[in-house]
Amino acid sequence: MVFVKSFDNKTLILNLNPKATTFETLKHQIERELGIPLSLQRIFLNPRRLIGDESALIAELGVRSDSALTLHLPLFGGMQAPVVPKPRLEFLNTKPPPNYVAGLGRGATGFTTRSDIGPARAAPDLPDRSATTIGGASAPGGIGRGRGKGGAEEEEEDEGDEKGYDENQKFDEFEGNDVGLFASAEYDEDDKEADAVWEAIDKRMDSRRKDRREARLKQEIEKYRASNPKITEQFADLKRKLCTLSAQEWDSIPEIGDYSLRNKKRRFESFVPVPDTLLEKARQEQEHVTALDPRSRAAGGTETPWAQTPVTDLTAVGEGRGTVLSLKLDRLSDSVSGLTVVDPKGYLTDLKSMKITSDAEISDIKKARLLLKSVTQTNPKHPPGWIAAARLEEVAGKIQAARQLIHKGCEECPKNEDVWLEACRLASPDEAKAVIAKGVKAISNSVKLWMQAAKLEHDDVNKSRVLRKGLEHIPDSVRLWKAVVELANEEDARLLLQRAVECCPLHVELWLALARLETYDNAKKVLNKAREKLSKEPAIWITAAKLEEANGNTAMVGKIIERGIRALQREGLAIDREAWMKEAEAAERAGSVATCQAIVHNTIGIGVEEEDRKRTWVADAEECKKRGSIETARAIYAHALTVFLTKKSIWLKAAQLEKSHGTRESLDALLRKAVTYRPQAEVLWLMGAKEKWLAGDVPAARAILQEAYAAIPNSEEIWLAAFKLEFENHEPERARMLLAKARERGGTERVWMKSAIVERELGNTGEERRLLGEGLKLFPSFFKLWLMLGQLEERFGNFEKAKEAYDSGLKHCPSCIPLWLSLSHLEEKMNGLSKARAVLTMARKKNPQNPELWLAAVRAESRHGNKKEADILMAKALQECPTSGILWAASIEMVPRPQRKTKSLDALKKCDHDPHVIAAVAKLFWHDRKVDKARTWLNRAVTLAPDIGDFWALYYKFEVQHGSEENQKDVLRRCVAAEPKHGEKWQVISKAVENSHLPTEAILKKAVVALGKEESVAESSKD
Repeated sequence: MVFVKSFDNKTLILNLNPKATTFETLKHQIERELGIPLSLQRIFLNPRRLIGDESALIAELGVRSDSALTLHLPLFGGMQAPVVPKPRLEFLNTKPPPNYVAGLGRGATGFTTRSDIGPARAAPDLPDRSATTIGGASAPGGIGRGRGKGGAEEEEEDEGDEKGYDENQKFDEFEGNDVGLFASAEYDEDDKEADAVWEAIDKRMDSRRKDRREARLKQEIEKYRASNPKITEQFADLKRKLCTLSAQEWDSIPEIGDYSLRNKKRRFESFVPVPDTLLEKARQEQEHVTALDPRSRAAGGTETPWAQTPVTDLTAVGEGRGTVLSLKLDRLSDSVSGLTVVDPKGYLTDLKSMKITSDAEISDIKKARLLLKSVTQTNPKHPPGWIAAARLEEVAGKIQAARQLIHKGCEECPKNEDVWLEACRLASPDEAKAVIAKGVKAISNSVKLWMQAAKLEHDDVNKSRVLRKGLEHIPDSVRLWKAVVELANEEDARLLLQRAVECCPLHVELWLALARLETYDNAKKVLNKAREKLSKEPAIWITAAKLEEANGNTAMVGKIIERGIRALQREGLAIDREAWMKEAEAAERAGSVATCQAIVHNTIGIGVEEEDRKRTWVADAEECKKRGSIETARAIYAHALTVFLTKKSIWLKAAQLEKSHGTRESLDALLRKAVTYRPQAEVLWLMGAKEKWLAGDVPAARAILQEAYAAIPNSEEIWLAAFKLEFENHEPERARMLLAKARERGGTERVWMKSAIVERELGNTGEERRLLGEGLKLFPSFFKLWLMLGQLEERFGNFEKAKEAYDSGLKHCPSCIPLWLSLSHLEEKMNGLSKARAVLTMARKKNPQNPELWLAAVRAESRHGNKKEADILMAKALQECPTSGILWAASIEMVPRPQRKTKSLDALKKCDHDPHVIAAVAKLFWHDRKVDKARTWLNRAVTLAPDIGDFWALYYKFEVQHGSEENQKDVLRRCVAAEPKHGEKWQVISKAVENSHLPTEAILKKAVVALGKEESVAESSKD
């Protein structure tokens, strides 16, 4: 194939073979196609002109297949005549000719509007195109039959030449207007491959833009939905509030009526006198006659004369017929589209569940019977038709006809198991066995039929006999083997499974079941054979590991799992880490702990990047812990600790797991191992000492702390832990000695504070004052020492010295809120409310937006009966601290009871998850006797803030009043486990000198007593 580009920029395609075509043949071909004489042809290949012997092959001249040649024509002397410019009509500035319609020449008929012609002009007449086409009226310029092309057509042709293409030629979607270039070319495999490549590129580019396009579309949809919300979304909050309505409120909602004015127009009412005949007829119909009519007596009273028959109301009859017809149509039509609905898949089930209740349904059954009869006659080899016909007769109550129909279906479709199963179902119990026997004879390889035949038997022996007969015909049916094994005893089951694995060697469940029934040695042989048959089955290796563990060979478990993973990888099986972890949890549930540990050890690191190992393993352990797989989580932590020996976080998580689910011995062993690898981790030493102390082994706890001090000699935490151990075990002298050594070695402010606490415990006031003075010289910015000094002076009535201590403390710690509060309480005792008010005002100026200071001011006003000032202060406090829970809780308690619900709603809007607000709402439910809601909200409060003892005291008091003994014990246990340290009332009780060694349970009960006293005082003050 050779391409020749002519002088008019058109391409000629010549189907020539360059190796078999001469130069002369090429020229003659061009002459035939283009009409150019041989003498005028100048043929060029690239920039070179083809010159050679006429008989030479064009391949020798350099022409190849798919070469592009260029044809030129010579210009022989002279000059080209000047081209006359085409006249251009100034049509925009000239008046159009009469009856001119724009676009009429190219088929676009124009139109004239009222604004064009005006109100007083008529629309111009359109030219008759048919007349000009036929020849009745010739166009300007002499265009007519036999006169050639007109000027307009010549101008269009010239414009086409100027553009370089013809607008009227066929347009191709792929090549555009250049389709003429390859009009006669064949679409070969290369073109097909190129199209496929370009299509793949288009798909690839489209997929790259898919995410951005979908994201943009999603954003537009969200923006549209945000700007145009649905009605349901606009009223969602109101719907949510409907759950709070009571039954009485629901019943009080009025019915919706039509209150529009258009339906309130008064209708014209006219009153017409009633005819006497109508009144007489009504009277006759309503009166009771006790005697027979003469004509009735003539008939003996046994017949009703025709004239006495009441006239039937034809309107009522018509309405009844319409009602019946509508019921029929509703039953046969869809409620949405109104079209007849037929479920092609579920019509058999529908027929089975039908019940005849009326004459109309009898009519429907007749129609269905007629349709199904047509189905079975036109296509007797269609099994569902016979089944549907039989079920229809069953629904109609004609069971014998149903049996006859399904019998014919069995004769017509003897190789369909569904027909035989339906025949067995419809047959009587005595005939069912005979029917199913015929079925298995006709279809001996149907598992369903054999299973149905076994179900018809009543004793296990006959069932087993039927199933074994079926296995003679279908020896590779796993379903039959499982059924017959379930019916057999252990010895027979083992023999059956030996035969089953021979017939179904690729079914792993049969191999594993046989291994479970065999002895240890035979089970190993069975598993080895199974591994040969199923080399890519992980369950065989796991079962082998469980077998070794069950027989005490725990050393072999890890080797078997490791060998199995290597063998599976050699077979090309990808090790799915998640699937193996599930197998480990299943092994744990089955009691195979060693197998679980071996699976975790060998698969936990597969597919995990090195930098992600710690995070992934800890997450896996936590998930296993949530699912209750403790041994799996323990195995994960054990493996992680072999890789990350010095990671304190993993040691702590493993210790927490042992503390929650292990024994004291396992926890002690783990902590011993942990401090071996991380001797500088204080928390591990302290955890070990605390566990020993809680177990009652104080000497062991002392020994652990001594080892910890040897490992970390300057650790203040270890010094304080040792002090606490001695102090809590009533060894004040030992505690004093430890703190003295700590002070000598440069202890921090905590050491001095603990030393003062010990002296206060022992009653050494002078020593306590001395220690506080020395400590404040060393640490003047530690506010707790100033606070303890002020409280010491306050206990002994030295109010002036206490005030000096508080003032000195505030000079060094102006932002310490407890110092400001203590000073205000002291001023209130000494000088009354005005001085305390001034102190609190100064505190609020130096510490703005502090809710505790505002609350102290409000309570000070309330204590002196200034309710109005307290309300004003509370309003200002909520403006300055709008999200403070303690302020909102106090505000709820201050307002009158009818307003508390509204105030609590406002508080929940501002701070929904604040425990103080939640506890205040719980109190409201408590006072309203809504016990369940109060319990729920109190539980939520202690869950959000388990460290605040006031909430535990409130919860325990509630359960004492309204809960059971079990609930009380549960709250007490949870409180002891939480070990609360904070709370306004809790700290007052727990930090009292006489309560310093009391357990959490005793402090809780004392707090409950304090709450009761406070409530009784509040109620008496209201009265």
